[in-house]
Amino acid sequence: MAQRDGAFYEAWAELVQWMRDVADAREGVRFEKEADFPDYIYRMERPYDLPTTVMSASLSLPDGRPILLAYASPRHAVFKEVVLHPVDSHAYRTLTLAKEGGGLVEGRRPFTKAALEHLADELFALPRI
Repeated sequence: MAQRDGAFYEAWAELVQWMRDVADAREGVRFEKEADFPDYIYRMERPYDLPTTVMSASLSLPDGRPILLAYASPRHAVFKEVVLHPVDSHAYRTLTLAKEGGGLVEGRRPFTKAALEHLADELFALPRI
């Protein structure tokens, strides 16, 4: 795997951990793995070398209804990106690997754990039907 791809998946694994931390720190928020990477599922006897098997995950309500869905490009994708999709919205955020390779950015702005926490707090504060 190319060094830049490895850095992308390391940053994705870090984001997944942040999502777990957000869920652990807030009542009424669950972290759920939605899907594994296809090459993990179908790897047969090949070793798995990505830092996580999780391809998509969500922050969800206690009943399992997703509020924020996050997913990463699979290994075969040419342009690697993470998409953050608030489920009840048409808007979404696209994150890519920072040019220097340290973490994810939205455009040129670093995407931090604090930004994820703020986004989650806003989404979970919205009234639900």
